[in-house]
Amino acid sequence: MPRDQAGRLGRLGRAEWVDAALKALADGGVAALAVEPVAVRLGTTKGSFYWHFANRAELVTAALAEWEQRYTERVIADLAELPDPVDRLHGLFGRAFRGELTGAIDAALLADAASPLVAPVLERVTRRRLGYLRETYAAMGLPPDRAASRALLAYTTYLGLFSLRRAAPNEVTDAGLVSALEPLLAPPPTP
Repeated sequence: MPRDQAGRLGRLGRAEWVDAALKALADGGVAALAVEPVAVRLGTTKGSFYWHFANRAELVTAALAEWEQRYTERVIADLAELPDPVDRLHGLFGRAFRGELTGAIDAALLADAASPLVAPVLERVTRRRLGYLRETYAAMGLPPDRAASRALLAYTTYLGLFSLRRAAPNEVTDAGLVSALEPLLAPPPTP
């Protein structure tokens, strides 16, 4: 059970279940979001789960909503404070590739893209992220068609590298990630 600042045992809340579900999702995809293994991860029983969720689908839905909010909407909102689009792009990729959890979740969700619970959220997040990348590349001076192409290449590179890291962990190093991204982070040449 979680402990408060004084070290006293406390009751698990919905947020702890959702966080544990995100970690399980990163490790094993949607199939890993079974109640008992997540309860074991938290060191609790299934009874705690049913205090906060009616069923497994509700936990999956809550985890997907948190993933969307935490790793898409909050990131975009934080980056909006940077006036320079090059800085926003560097900040975005810095967060994306520093965050092992989000990349692992993204790769796992791609594997479960046909799931009726996953599909609409994954499509919405993909559209949002691609739109943000298009806007950022356009703000860097690329015409709309080139901004769209660069956004697609950047996002597929991101997804591909994390999928490859999941499939063959020793093949993609942190240095390799940075090297693969270099061309995507450069501002467009001035005419």
